[in-house]
Amino acid sequence: MYISMADRTGGKTDPGTADAKLPAGQGVAFRLSPVILWLGIVSMATDISSESVSAILPLYVTGFLGLSTIAYGFIDGLNQGASAVVRIAAGWASDRTGHPKRVAVAGYGLSMLARTGLLFAGGFWSLIGIVTGDRIGKGIRTAPRDALISAEAQPEHLARSFGVHRMLDNIGAATGPMLAFLILLLIPNGFGVVFAVSLAFAVIGVAVLVLVVPDRRMARAAETPTRTRTASRWRQLKEPGLTRLLVTAGLLALLTVGDGFIYLVLQDRDSFAVQWFPLLYVGTNVAYVVLAVPMGRLADRWGRVRVFLGGHVALLACYVLAAAPLGGIGVTVACLMLLGLFYAATDGVLAALASRLVSPEKVATGIGAAQTVVALCRMAASAGFGILWFAIGASAAMLTAAVVLAAVLAATAVLMGASQKQAADA
Repeated sequence: MYISMADRTGGKTDPGTADAKLPAGQGVAFRLSPVILWLGIVSMATDISSESVSAILPLYVTGFLGLSTIAYGFIDGLNQGASAVVRIAAGWASDRTGHPKRVAVAGYGLSMLARTGLLFAGGFWSLIGIVTGDRIGKGIRTAPRDALISAEAQPEHLARSFGVHRMLDNIGAATGPMLAFLILLLIPNGFGVVFAVSLAFAVIGVAVLVLVVPDRRMARAAETPTRTRTASRWRQLKEPGLTRLLVTAGLLALLTVGDGFIYLVLQDRDSFAVQWFPLLYVGTNVAYVVLAVPMGRLADRWGRVRVFLGGHVALLACYVLAAAPLGGIGVTVACLMLLGLFYAATDGVLAALASRLVSPEKVATGIGAAQTVVALCRMAASAGFGILWFAIGASAAMLTAAVVLAAVLAATAVLMGASQKQAADA
């Protein structure tokens, strides 16, 4: 097992310090841990399962079930944020037991059970229950899994190791929508077949995790009295470096419109046939697959905060293109590439940043805290955008999101820039 950077430095670091004094990784050859590879395969199978459903969910809700964009916004908000209610608790449980794999298995297993419910769902409330169960499973598994990756990765190549995992994850995320596209192409309104295929891949992912990924024992957090545990968890959010990261990530996540809405805007503008809709997810995830490792490598060399903020600049450009009165396949492909770049520059990089800001025995809790803030804010963003679309229309709503995101980006860049300057002067 590799030793984490936090172990080498004696604990947590400031995000400015981490970027300002980050080793370039030169002289240390990159070597991928087999554990990270297997975790990537687990995530690949799980994302085939989840993304095959996500790719048809906007059409299933607004077309097949005939619900409004407000209803879809609520469902998509749950899809974005329901996992937040358990992320910190799952991270704490992982740190407390010292067995992150066991906590991750519980999360993957719950999502697998939720997939079974899709075979019988037929209305708004049943979908609410299924999406909530699936996302809670995601919330349980994500921080423990990322803690395993952080522990197994070479510290000089931390973001790159997360990038490799995210690349494998998004191979699955690209394959799932492609499967959904092929099924709907061969079987019009074959949503039930998509749900059955989704369940099969969820089972495969859980089986690989249980049977192949080793149950690494990690450093355990110290025991605390029951009455002080909750307060202790929240005190971890008050670390200066982690607090700045949470504020920055939360503000930006409030302006992160759900992918489904962006795709609905593109479909509304260009009016292409519905069976092509899942391919929009494929395009985004192909871009993510291609860019995940380069973005992780760039973050390790150039600075993780810079790459994280740069990813949101790509998201801003995506919003502007989606809102523009321009049609055609070229604009659509550009939107998908920009969205893929956004995820490649932010997803694994955020986990890498958070893992550096807490002591070794609290890595999963720190990662879970960052993911919780992002998930909650994205849930609010999706619900709010659904109402905004209903009130002023698709293009106007997207343009509004772009303008506000530009302002927030400027503010957060100043915030993180000041943090780095203080760290460099210290």
